[in-house]
Amino acid sequence: MLSPDRVRTGSRAGDGCGKRPSDPPRTGRSSATLDVAGDGTPDGTPAPAEAATVRSGVLKYLMMVQGTQADYDAMTGSPSPGSPAWTEEDIETMFAFMREINDELAESGELVDGQGLAEPRKTRFVSLGEDGRPVVTDDPYGRTEPLLAGYWVLDCAGLERVTEIAARVARCPQPEGAPEYPVVIRPIAESGEELTS
Repeated sequence: MLSPDRVRTGSRAGDGCGKRPSDPPRTGRSSATLDVAGDGTPDGTPAPAEAATVRSGVLKYLMMVQGTQADYDAMTGSPSPGSPAWTEEDIETMFAFMREINDELAESGELVDGQGLAEPRKTRFVSLGEDGRPVVTDDPYGRTEPLLAGYWVLDCAGLERVTEIAARVARCPQPEGAPEYPVVIRPIAESGEELTS
């Protein structure tokens, strides 16, 4: 399974759990991200009543999906033994499935943000060498290592609710024989004390 496409809350949500390289980038954030004080939207207008429950500014959970470079390649016409080819119909079915989930999360006010990540080969590592100078490594991963492919930031009532959402995301349609990866949930710490508690 790949990533949630770029999600725009408050209007039409993201289009899928995978992102094709040819898709134009889309950006957006919900008023829950921009209006943490809860007194209105960025232009000064009142916040929508249906989103009032997330005006606390607390971003509770990070939900992540994974994929490999081979999975991205399979979606763009280069399958491999572990990652079968995706047809255009497969891709559109996936997008429709995820669009429905994202739209519902946006409407309920639970969706704060969601983004799909570019293919792993575009990754860059920056570390410090022994001399203290930056060492840059491009494309550090292999084709079959599962990596973060996309994420959602969710403001949910609790772990049970976000687990319910993750279970639904895990059923994202894909070609027969495509690898299945777990959907990962991480609580977002609200304070330093919560990092290890």
